[in-house]
Amino acid sequence: MALAELARERYVSLATFRRNGAEVRTPIWFAVVDQRLWMMTGGDSGKVKRLRNDPRVRVAPSDARIVDEPRLIADAHAMLRAKYGWQVTLLDLFSRLSGRIRRRVWLEVALR
Repeated sequence: MALAELARERYVSLATFRRNGAEVRTPIWFAVVDQRLWMMTGGDSGKVKRLRNDPRVRVAPSDARIVDEPRLIADAHAMLRAKYGWQVTLLDLFSRLSGRIRRRVWLEVALR
């Protein structure tokens, strides 16, 4: 599937890998910025734990990294807000109220 086609989808299935090599698939929101997929998730989520041990993912042949550069995160967050609108605003509000926003981790998936 071409990146332009993928960008029109509502979700991707992000597959991460356990230590034993088993694949774990998770549906996740995403945005495309500069030929890369961007996603956000809780910092204590299973997919983040798996990515800390193994950066391989399967959406397409790709690798992932955990990002902490504020400018890149702001750009990706803006794209998610543009794509998902009020849903991201609501998610952000509940994340702030619950304190989960401090544990949020941003993932960048580079397509090859």
